Amino acid sequence: MANSTHAYAQDPRNETILININGELVPRAQAVVSVFDSGFILGDGIWEGLRVHRGGIPFLDRHLKRLWEGAKALDLDMGLSQGALAERLFSTVAANEMKDHVHIRLMVSRGIKTTPYQDPAFTIGGPTIVIIPEYKTPDPTLNDRGVRLYTVYVRRGYADVQDPRINSHSKLNCIFGCIQASKAGYDEALMLDPHGHVATCNSTHFFIVREGEVWTSSGDYCLDGITRRNVINLCKANDIPVFEKNFSVMQAYSAEEAFVTGTFAGLTPVFDIDGRQIGDGRRGPMVDRLQGLYKELIERESAEHLPDIL
Repeated sequence: MANSTHAYAQDPRNETILININGELVPRAQAVVSVFDSGFILGDGIWEGLRVHRGGIPFLDRHLKRLWEGAKALDLDMGLSQGALAERLFSTVAANEMKDHVHIRLMVSRGIKTTPYQDPAFTIGGPTIVIIPEYKTPDPTLNDRGVRLYTVYVRRGYADVQDPRINSHSKLNCIFGCIQASKAGYDEALMLDPHGHVATCNSTHFFIVREGEVWTSSGDYCLDGITRRNVINLCKANDIPVFEKNFSVMQAYSAEEAFVTGTFAGLTPVFDIDGRQIGDGRRGPMVDRLQGLYKELIERESAEHLPDIL
């Protein structure tokens, strides 16, 4: 994708980062997991994406809560407390002397298997917990260029097939959507639910603005994203009408503004859906306002989620 929502500038410092694997710091070039790991064999695991801002990790408590909920659903024993994992995260950042403009991928798999088979009973030992911190700054030009979305055939499914609320390693449906959008020349996939309503994007959450109201999906067929929920709460706290509701792609086409949200880039405007220009094709006043409110929230949250060692 030439203009992905996750576009970032390459940083040579990432070549020498230390990666935390089960509590041990390992140079990037030597950071490996077993071919018998559940995550590699089956995609059996969960993950979180986090940001480091001014030494803090905003919304860390919410990310860990969601991680533990996923582990509970998968009947996966984390093997440590939320506090211990938070300490491991901050220790990894400190070992890399990182303070800002850092993205963390926290990954947890069920652990090592005795043989390549799906039954959890064939797992030995505890989970595999990997922490990868990288210097990553979102492409600042996205605010002016916006992103282009393509509605794909791949649907977000029912919870009794694979619950889309679980942030699992098994992301094949999102990858299919991503590939289809990319092949069509777009930046990201807009995915529908089984009823034809807008659900989410393949790696971000989707919002539209119509007549001063902010709309996002019902949430029945997407992960309850941390940034998504923050934007909804910011709207409520600032008297901006906001609705989690069913709506169609047709209603998205005629929106005055549209944007996507995610931990990595925050709020990013959308200027095109399926070849239809959204609004006047530039960042609008609602996106501007919400971006400002979100930046203020990030500053407050970062100060509240500093490591105890500072």
